[in-house]
Amino acid sequence: MLRDKDIKLITLLWACGLLLAACSMLFAEEPFVYDDKGSRNPFIALVTPDGRILNLETKSNSELILEGIIYDEKGTSYAIVNQSVAAVGDWIADYQVVSIEKNKVVFLKKDGEKLELELKKEE
Repeated sequence: MLRDKDIKLITLLWACGLLLAACSMLFAEEPFVYDDKGSRNPFIALVTPDGRILNLETKSNSELILEGIIYDEKGTSYAIVNQSVAAVGDWIADYQVVSIEKNKVVFLKKDGEKLELELKKEE
């Protein structure tokens, strides 16, 4: 049987737990979201896991120029855009590479606009 002293101790511990929970809610911070304000996000790695150096210049190029495609059906394909080598998921200016196909590259702009560039054959 619980003694009066034990009940008081349990009640005190329960009250402390409630107080701690209330304090944690009171002082909880909103999750941090980095605002790059047009600059490069310093939290993004400059080297990919496969050893490529990324060009993350955020200067907005209004025109993307597809210069070449290194296509591999069974592996990772690369596109050469604006003198940078990019894989799926990489960013070139304001565009993210969505897919790399044999003759074209599909991009998605930050605002959701889709852009497809086809590789032009040399004459």
